[in-house]
Amino acid sequence: MKSSRPKVEPIRQPNLFEMEKLEKTAELTSQLKIERPYSLPGAGLFLGTSAFVANGWQGSFYPAGMKPADYLKFYSTKFHTVEIDSTYYGTPSAATVEKWNEKTPSDFIFSVKIPQVITHEKALVNCDSEFEEFVKTMDILGPKLGPIIFQFPFFDRWKFSNQESFLAVLVPFLKKLPADHKFVIEIRNKTWLDAKFADVLREHNVALALTDTSFVPRPWELKEKFDLVTADFIYVRLLGDRKGIEEVTKTWDKVVVDRTADIQDWVKFLRPIVRKGEKLFVYCNNHYAGHGPATVKQFLKAWNDRK
Repeated sequence: MKSSRPKVEPIRQPNLFEMEKLEKTAELTSQLKIERPYSLPGAGLFLGTSAFVANGWQGSFYPAGMKPADYLKFYSTKFHTVEIDSTYYGTPSAATVEKWNEKTPSDFIFSVKIPQVITHEKALVNCDSEFEEFVKTMDILGPKLGPIIFQFPFFDRWKFSNQESFLAVLVPFLKKLPADHKFVIEIRNKTWLDAKFADVLREHNVALALTDTSFVPRPWELKEKFDLVTADFIYVRLLGDRKGIEEVTKTWDKVVVDRTADIQDWVKFLRPIVRKGEKLFVYCNNHYAGHGPATVKQFLKAWNDRK
């Protein structure tokens, strides 16, 4: 009677390329086990900063002596998401986006700004090629690609005389947006921020960016009360008073403005909305209080304190 023992095949040793790939996989797996202290994704809350590099962060957030090439990898062990600011200045190379992908765990989320050539220079007109190139490049991130933000400037009358003239350009553009992506729109003409504008965004499942700035009222300060949730997620940007804070500091290593009351107001406003099931993305700029990571930490504490 022959043995039923399976035939033993000789063990093939991995080559150098495969060894490097295995090491990267093991390193990534170890990162995934790290419990990020700055987010509560299980509760639908995703907190991050506007960009992951800033003057003054080395030694205050990043360990002293850490190489800039390692910043994003370190950042992704502390935060669940980041809003990429650099894409505002132009579409990055495919190689750059591939590196972002390689340096972050599989559950990390990138929110990215649309390049200014689309939002500022061309203001949505004759920019299909630039837009398609940008989205195609960002798609390298795969499931890590989160909301895509149109950050519009304050439009003077020479560009758009009123809300109607802006909507005449915006609506046809919204109709062309790929349905399998998430989009956000931020406007800085405060008189355009009304129920009509919100309804247009809601029709296309585009989120209205809720901001804390020096030039647009915050949600609870709006004279006209209307539903600000226009998509299946909520997007908040704590931007602050850039001009005012830069008179105090341009080194973003510590808090220089007390925003405790403001953050508590945001939490009070947002908590009931998130209880309904919508995912909430909140990004903190250095210009808000002086140090983006510290603002995130303060926001999370206020969130946890308010049950």
